[in-house]
Amino acid sequence: MSVAAKRATKPKLVVFTSSLSGQCRRVEGYLAQVLQRRHNHETFRLVTVDEGDRPDLVQRFGITDVPTLIVVQGRTERARLERPRGCREIEELLSPWLR
Repeated sequence: MSVAAKRATKPKLVVFTSSLSGQCRRVEGYLAQVLQRRHNHETFRLVTVDEGDRPDLVQRFGITDVPTLIVVQGRTERARLERPRGCREIEELLSPWLR
């Protein structure tokens, strides 16, 4: 399979965040722990969206609170988690894709 084909089939993990939020920074740390612990750095195409920079995407995805994590596979939203409080919640959200 070509690199372009792998990239097209790899699910996107979209992280809606705010540069002004301490909770968002904590969640980024939790997410890094989950992916590192399970050796899944290459599982997702990670896309970080700052709500202040991309209000169009915030509206399109119906984001009401940050941080919000969304797994998009193909053109379909497969999973969503608003305001995760720790590694366990993130791991549960991502478990269908983690090794």
